Amino acid sequence: MSYVTADTLQRFREDIPGVDASIELGERQAKSKDFHWYSPILTPQLQHCLADIVVKPRDEEEVRAIIKAAVKHRISMTLRGGGTGNYGQSVPLQGGIILDMTGCNQVIAVGDGELRVQAGAYIKSALDAALASGQQLMMYPSTMRAATIGGYLGGGFAGIGSVRHGIIRDSGMIVALKIMTIEEEPRIIELTGKDVSFVFHSWGTTGVILEASLKLVKAETWIDCIATFPTYGDTIAFGNAAFDSDLDIFLLSAVEKRFAPFYKRTQKYFDGSRDAIFSMVNIRDVDAFFELAARFGGHRSMAVSEQESKEAQLRPIHTTAFNHTTLMALQADPSWTYLQVVMPAPYTPELAEAQLAKFGDEVLMHHEYTREHGRVRLGGLPLIKFTTAERLTEIMRIFEADGCTINNPHIFKLEDGGRFDPEGVKMAFRRQVDPLGLLNPGKLRSLSAA
Repeated sequence: MSYVTADTLQRFREDIPGVDASIELGERQAKSKDFHWYSPILTPQLQHCLADIVVKPRDEEEVRAIIKAAVKHRISMTLRGGGTGNYGQSVPLQGGIILDMTGCNQVIAVGDGELRVQAGAYIKSALDAALASGQQLMMYPSTMRAATIGGYLGGGFAGIGSVRHGIIRDSGMIVALKIMTIEEEPRIIELTGKDVSFVFHSWGTTGVILEASLKLVKAETWIDCIATFPTYGDTIAFGNAAFDSDLDIFLLSAVEKRFAPFYKRTQKYFDGSRDAIFSMVNIRDVDAFFELAARFGGHRSMAVSEQESKEAQLRPIHTTAFNHTTLMALQADPSWTYLQVVMPAPYTPELAEAQLAKFGDEVLMHHEYTREHGRVRLGGLPLIKFTTAERLTEIMRIFEADGCTINNPHIFKLEDGGRFDPEGVKMAFRRQVDPLGLLNPGKLRSLSAA
């Protein structure tokens, strides 16, 4: 179904001469999808969504020309980076324009403690630029090779490094954002301080991110480590202790032994006989990390440098964490799906074992240690053997009865996924920067109901 007439589309194209644009069906189909296929609920709801045109600006002036033409012809726009989001953030619910920002991909400057980068740059390129200066990003997603800076800030929440620095909104990682408004004469707005929250995790509904300034920290040598444990309760007990310790840890990811068949490139170290913590540990703290693990029955299974991992053709530890775990499971068996669960604090080994027993083979446990306001925020990304939507909802209610909070990943309305904008500041800002409501229409329940 097309939302834009052929005549309107032709006039739009005439107003953006020189801009890379495609109406070819294959291109539109490819760019109208993201990783919402993780969800058997979202897949049938979003599978027929299709953009009318894909445009790929290469600089700020081309972005400006596209916006002006879109406003002139009243065509909706959906922003897209690498398309690694899981909730349909870059799916055009009402057709229109896919604004593919991956052509605006330059690392503009690397300074002392700060990096400025265009929104369409892949996160790996930003990390490499920082490392070349002896610095590093505070955090990044497990999909850093495919995800863009703008997509991560517009749709992300935490990532590799969040156990050390906190979730994105608490970390101070975002120094400034440069955005463009959706108006007849688009404006440039520079956001700093708390104002960056207007755009962060808003799914591309509050302006077009052009550039981001990100805080950098001193680069460290991180060692990929695996410690294995007799039970999952022991794994969680160690994870809690490691979080509370003085060890310098960049990733702390707990998985139970039934995940082992999905981790094909690390089966030598995680063979399914024991539960495990996958971690990135500062080289100076590796021995202390495993000494602490031994107090909980932990064995030193693997400790390799980045170079040693490459030489052995191992999977980098950062790609065994967060939703990469779900991806590996889905590649082996597409009947799996997942949930996003915030565990009660404290999350005890006893509750971990009780939940394992309660769900049996229907749920496989996986937990990511992150930091919020300086305290542990233990996020569960359990695998769920999908049967029906009703049973999936029932599983959510069981987790909630244990004191857990569900951030439902099987929705495409922004407000339904958890705490979005209780004070209404993002919606107020949205009205200022996109008065016609052309950005990502259909993603905001509150706007649809207005």
